[in-house]
Amino acid sequence: MTAKREGEAGTIVVVEDDPSISELLELYLDREGYVVVPTGMAEGAVDLVKEHVPVLVILDLMLPDGSGLKVLKEIRGGSSVPVIVLTAKDTDQDKILGLELGADDYMTKPFNPGELMARVRAVLRRAAPSGEPSVQALGGVELLPEERVVRVDGARVDLTPREFDLLHYLLVNRGIALSRERLLEEVWGYTFYGDARTVDVHIRQVRKKLGRWAVAIQTVWGLGYRADSAVEPDDAAESSAETESP
Repeated sequence: MTAKREGEAGTIVVVEDDPSISELLELYLDREGYVVVPTGMAEGAVDLVKEHVPVLVILDLMLPDGSGLKVLKEIRGGSSVPVIVLTAKDTDQDKILGLELGADDYMTKPFNPGELMARVRAVLRRAAPSGEPSVQALGGVELLPEERVVRVDGARVDLTPREFDLLHYLLVNRGIALSRERLLEEVWGYTFYGDARTVDVHIRQVRKKLGRWAVAIQTVWGLGYRADSAVEPDDAAESSAETESP
């Protein structure tokens, strides 16, 4: 395999205040051909993302001058760049909050650099244009794989790369009951060590963004989920969502 030249693979913004971890990430990412833009502070991190337009952001949730979750929320306010969050807290709440705010993956410190690189490759592979020319449609939902665009009743909605891939896989396999384990393997590209709740969090976020067509993504109790084009839109659910407090 021909080694990539520095910068050939793109730019990755690393927001990590621990110098040893930041330097380790830079070493591994440099080997893969990425240019690393590091910062150890929450302040200015979003500006770096806007300035460098990276292919990926690696974001520590615990920063000395602010919350990484707040940085993630601000990034998601204007960008769908893939984000992997790092956390020193091995708690479900930290992971769920990060995923709900739009993170594509997470790693708990301490972590194996090789595993992190495998996840970086998997996230970027899933975020890349699929080249599939067809439009996937289900009720009022249209998904354009090549453009990576989703429209609901004609209006474009913003999905994170992981949410897009999850919805895409469900639509391609409409009518089929898909287990959480299969979704983890096919959409995430590797096993999540049995943490199937990751799928549940992403399904919840996708449903929110589908509005009255959320009912098209049905729960298969005891197994996982299925995309069902036979259902009717739930206008009552959309009205309820509109009145729900932010």
